[in-house]
Amino acid sequence: MPRRTMIEAIRDAMDVMMSRDDNVVVFGEDVGYFGGVFRASQGLQAKYGTSRCFDTPISELGIVGIAVGMAAYGLKPCVEIQFADYMYPAYDQIVSEAARMRYRSNGQFTCPLVVRMPTGGGIFGGQTHSQSPEALFTHVCGIKTVVPSNPRDAKGLLISAIEDPDPVIFLEPKRLYNGPFDGHHDRPVTPWSKHDLADVDDGHFAIPLGSAAIRRPGEAVTILAYGTMVHVAETAATEAGIDAEIIDLRSLLPLDLDTIEASVKKTGRCVIVHEATLTSGFGAELCALVQTRCFYHLEAPIARVAGWDTPYPHAQEWDYFPGPARVSRALIETLEA
Repeated sequence: MPRRTMIEAIRDAMDVMMSRDDNVVVFGEDVGYFGGVFRASQGLQAKYGTSRCFDTPISELGIVGIAVGMAAYGLKPCVEIQFADYMYPAYDQIVSEAARMRYRSNGQFTCPLVVRMPTGGGIFGGQTHSQSPEALFTHVCGIKTVVPSNPRDAKGLLISAIEDPDPVIFLEPKRLYNGPFDGHHDRPVTPWSKHDLADVDDGHFAIPLGSAAIRRPGEAVTILAYGTMVHVAETAATEAGIDAEIIDLRSLLPLDLDTIEASVKKTGRCVIVHEATLTSGFGAELCALVQTRCFYHLEAPIARVAGWDTPYPHAQEWDYFPGPARVSRALIETLEA
């Protein structure tokens, strides 16, 4: 079983699906000849031709609008928005057209569309290359939202997303593209080649959407996280010496509530970690769900660790980024409450 980076796993997923289904097409800004800004589609145009993998003008609205029409006609577009920050011109096409197609046609049409977007910070991208807009999608009925934290999940979840008959927003934490990130920016980068979750099966395999994974079993407190924050949470729990159970959500919608509920009822405490801004972030929804389903089992208030309510700063990136120290403090405070 080869070890792959997340970029390689994503490319492999698209390659597998393009080889299995001629209706799968890949396109976006520079994704064809150039192979994408992060090289996630490198080599696909040479292998499948310019009608299956091609470049588009610099128009996110146009990319998604064309993909919606293709999906209505039975194709399966897997399109790339270069950075999640650039998706706003396409937001109307996503929420008003793609998300509503099944409903407005009374089930006569579906929209098997995947929109891939690099998300999050940690790369000194500043305010326009570091945003985490997942809550803007989970609020919309009719679309699914996925955030992998490692290469194996990235491939399995992307294959499931492409096979899904409804639109899927596939958010790729770009800080994880080439290796897991524990939140300590001043340490050498660890490559995926040294991580077990970089073992990615060849060929076709799918991880069902809506299935969370227990990354670290524990008894004292439950941590709910996704994307880069899964690795930060693992580091924080280890450094604080806390027996935390870490749930990697993987899929935000559909959400694996059974796994979340079982864990919180076992530990009696819950800390939610995400990189997006705190106010109206997806953590607020998680907090409400845990409070509703686990109220009589909670022994302390639910804590949230998130980005600050400000545009993502360039010069103060590591003050904004929810690092291990902030997560450790929340864990300790929750246990002492």
